[in-house]
This record gives sequence, C-alpha cells and structure tokens, in this order.
Amino acid sequence: MEKGTISIHTENIFPIIKKFLYSDHEIFLRELISNATDATKKIESLAALGEYKGEIGDTKIKVTLNKEGKTITISDSGVGMTSEEVKKYINQIAFSGATDFIEKYKDKKEEVQQLIGKFGLGFYSAFMVAEKVQLVTKSWQEGAEAVMWTCDGSTEFEITPSVRPERGTDVILHIAQDSEEFLDKYRIQSILEKYCKFLPYEVEFEGKVINNTKPLWTKNPADLKDEDYLAFYKELYPISEDPLFWIHLNVDYPFNLTGILYFPKIKQDLAVQKNKIQLYQKQVFITDEVKEIVPEFLTLLHGVIDSPDIPLNVSRSFLQADSNVKKINSYITRKVADKLQELFKNDRTTYEAKWESLDVFVKFGMITDDKFYEKATQFLLLEDIEKKRYTFDEYKDLISTNQKDKNDNLVILYTTDVEKQDTFIQSAKKRSYNVLKLDGILDSHFINTIERKLEKTTLKRIDSETIDKLIDKGESLSSALTESEKEKIIEIFKTASGRSEVSVEALPTDEFPITITLPEFMRRMRDMAKMSGGMDYFVSLPEQFNVVINGNHALINKILGIENTDEQQKVAKQLYDLALLSQNMLNGSSLTAFINRSLEMMQ
Repeated sequence: MEKGTISIHTENIFPIIKKFLYSDHEIFLRELISNATDATKKIESLAALGEYKGEIGDTKIKVTLNKEGKTITISDSGVGMTSEEVKKYINQIAFSGATDFIEKYKDKKEEVQQLIGKFGLGFYSAFMVAEKVQLVTKSWQEGAEAVMWTCDGSTEFEITPSVRPERGTDVILHIAQDSEEFLDKYRIQSILEKYCKFLPYEVEFEGKVINNTKPLWTKNPADLKDEDYLAFYKELYPISEDPLFWIHLNVDYPFNLTGILYFPKIKQDLAVQKNKIQLYQKQVFITDEVKEIVPEFLTLLHGVIDSPDIPLNVSRSFLQADSNVKKINSYITRKVADKLQELFKNDRTTYEAKWESLDVFVKFGMITDDKFYEKATQFLLLEDIEKKRYTFDEYKDLISTNQKDKNDNLVILYTTDVEKQDTFIQSAKKRSYNVLKLDGILDSHFINTIERKLEKTTLKRIDSETIDKLIDKGESLSSALTESEKEKIIEIFKTASGRSEVSVEALPTDEFPITITLPEFMRRMRDMAKMSGGMDYFVSLPEQFNVVINGNHALINKILGIENTDEQQKVAKQLYDLALLSQNMLNGSSLTAFINRSLEMMQ
C-alpha cells in the first residue's frame, strides 16, 4: 500500500471545484466520458504508430448506474494508466495527460488523433457530485498491473493493487447525499443524450447505445443527398419545419472546423429564433450559446459547428476570444454570404419564393455586420407595394428618372402599413412614384443602415410630408389664396384642431384638403425605440405631427365663405378629423363625435 498527498497549490481545492469550477453540476458526466474518449483515441493512435501490437477490441464506453449502491461507473477500454501515471496525471491537479501525450508525439502529429482534454481538471468534476471517487485502471503496457486510486474529497489519496482483466479504466463515483438526483436513470439518460449524442465511440447505458458515432457533419458532402440533410435536421430538431436549405462546412486550414448550418423558416420574432446552433468539440456537445463564434445575425441559423480549435476556458462551456475565433467568425460569415449569392444567381425564382424567411436574416446581417452588408447588396431584395422585388441596383435604375429631388438626390419612398397609409400611397401613384413596403420588425433599423451607406439617397415614409415635399423638385404651384386669406384659414384650423403646427401650402386641387404628416426623424426614433427597447424618452414623447392645409382645394375656399363662425368651425373640425382618420389617429370620444357630426351633416 502507498499513501501520499495530492499535489496542489490552493487550499480547499475541492470545495472550489464543487461550487465554482463548473456552472452546472451535470457537466461531470460529459467530462468523465470525454476522458474515456481520449483514452480510447490514445490506444488507437498507439496502434497506428505501431507501439501497441495487441487487439484494439471493443471500444464501447459504458455508463452503469447502481441506485441501491449509490454509484455511477464510467468504464472504457482505452490506454489505462500505470501506478506512476496515476500519480502523475491524477494527483497533480491541472496537469493534463492529453497535453503530455501530444507533446511526446509532436513529431508524428499527423498520425495522432486530436484529443479532447487539455486542462487536466475534467476528472475532478467528479467531486461535484461524489463524496468518494475510486479509479480502477490497468495500463496497455505489457506486464502492467491494475491499481485502484481512492479519494474522499480531501487532499489525501490512496493507491492500492487491484484487479482488472483488461486494459482500460473504471471511474466509480459514490454519489453524495446532496447530489442524489443523479441516481435517477432518466436524469442520466437525458444528460447523456445532451452531451454525448454524437460521440465518436459508442456509449452504452442501461444496455442500449445512446449515440450516433458518425453524425452527418463528419461525412463527405459528396456522399450525401438532400434526404440525408433533412433527416439529420429532424434528428436535431424533431418538431421543426423543414429548413429552406443548408451549408456543409469543412475546412482544415488555417483552423479545423466542420459542421452543417441550416436556414430555417424565420418568423417575424427574433427572440424565438436564436440559440439553435449547437457547438461541439470533437463531437462532444459544449453549448448552444455561440454568439462569440458567429456574428449575432447568424445565431438565427440552426445546426452544428464542431471545431477542436475553438478555445474554451476551464469549464469548457465558456468561450475565450482569440485570433482563431475571429478567423472562424469571418469564415462562416463568408460561407453564408456565398451560399446566398449562389442561390440567387442560380435560381432567382426559387430564391424569391423563400424571401419571406430570408428577409429578416439578410437585413439583420446587413444592420450588424459591415462585411456581410457589402456582399448582401447583391442578393438583398426590396419589395414594393405591388409585391415586385428588386435588387439595390435594379431599384435604383427603376426610380432614378422620376424620383430625384432638385439636388439630384434619389428619394426612396416607403410605407410601413399599406392599408393605413393608402391615402398617401394613392397620391404617390398619381405621380407614378414607386413605394416600397418596409413593414418588418427590423425595417426601422434597416432604413437607417442603408441610408448611411447609400450615397445621395434618402428614404422617406410616405406619410411624413405632402407628396410634393417628399420629393421636392423645386417646382411650385401658384396659390389660390391671398396672404390675408391664408392667415385667416390658419386661425380657423388652429381653433378647430387645438394645435399650433398648422400651415397652408399650394397643392394640386385633386389632393386632400387637409393632410396630417408625421416628421420623419421623430417617427423613426419612436419606431426604433419600440423595436429595440430602451430609448424610453422617444417612446414617451407625445405624438408629433403637422397639419397641412391645401390652399387650392375648393372646400378650403368654401370654409372662408361661411359667415357663421360655429358652422365654419364645424366644417373645419370635420375636415381635420377626416385627416386624423386617414392616419388612424382618431379614436375614443373624438371618433364618436366625428360619427355623430357626420350623421348630423348628412340630414
């Protein structure tokens, strides 16, 4: 028998491990099975190098639950350890066997399979749930004897001779009273399915293999059919609709990365779309929080990313930023943009049929990622009120002749609600102006983004000004009213409306007598505030709008001819309320009064 003290440099290391090393105690099972996977990969590597001459045999990793005995055992047939290796790799916390192994064979790196463990702390995650841990192991080396390492969570250990017929390791956890939830077989089953579903070696629990050892992303894309990708999507997301299309990632320089990204049918709700990409490291599930790996807009995609080159901190679940992450980030962004460009060029009809789902995704990318914006200008589609779609260049060509102002600026007109803003849309149609439909959840931000990017171009909502001011071509109509008549009509409508922002303009006679316009800047700020939260100042501001009187309309001249002041105010109020109604701004008691007044005037 040999006794000794574990070599550590921090007092009370086990309470620290139990409370702080991992955010979720269920991680212990992932870490121990990852270690078993490493041990199995090592024996295969040694065999490939010709150092191990024996049979590889069964590489299955077994998880055994003994509820009555309150133990969980993880068994492998990997390299195992000698007594000296146990003292070296187990007793010295944070000394990684995997790191040492790679260093030893660094000159033959291409022949050595990459290993999962790099931190040497995964084994000690066992003490998050166990009051005592036993490790029974037998090395692959000829003549090696089995040994048992035992530790009760203190800094003391015990190594004794043991019996194990074959090479490999058993880790036996004696579950602590406060962790007996892990003695439930369904709990263990769910953890295994979460973290080990795609491990490269079979994992057996309760007599059944729980994992797919060769998931789709590890296969050659040339060998796969559409049905394979769709079936794998259902394996990942059983209750989701079929995806629109997918990208198979496979790169080995300047970093290693494989995976499959699917484009789902995206609804107009970003919150429910995110965090569906699963991050793996050598087929071990790490997290579905991948915003450090991919730009935020790509979190709308679904699928799998697997890379040994993604740097993780000691608990693996938290990513660390470094140059590889930036390279991976850029690579995935480029691949996604290239895929969209390819689909657009090869089959625009099919691409347009999928645009309803792609719209939010592409615009989110353009708003948040400048590099993606540059590429996306080639496959973004703008939709007008007639449901026709155009690229940026196509749309510029369409409106360049008719929709330029006196300063040669291109003016893009848009509506956020085709039905409610129909009055203003009809005015635009009279002048053969085209109107875009920008009514999506991101469009208030998207409008600001493209306006910053496009030269000599401005976007104006169709109801933010009278039509001749929206696209000011420097032309002016003569007014039918004298200056004194203008002043008089302004006073009449200030009284009728209770507002001070009243002006008279010389507009075409076929335009409405009164128009309510919403200033572009304030309206944009309010729309953005409602969408993104914050900016409460803009949300809380009272609705600001202007009252514009068409001085050339016959009804305005008629009001000036009414001698009875009450009757004059009645007609003015009626016209004002009609203008409010056209902007969906008349409600409550004001709407009731308008209806009653209308009935009275019709009698």
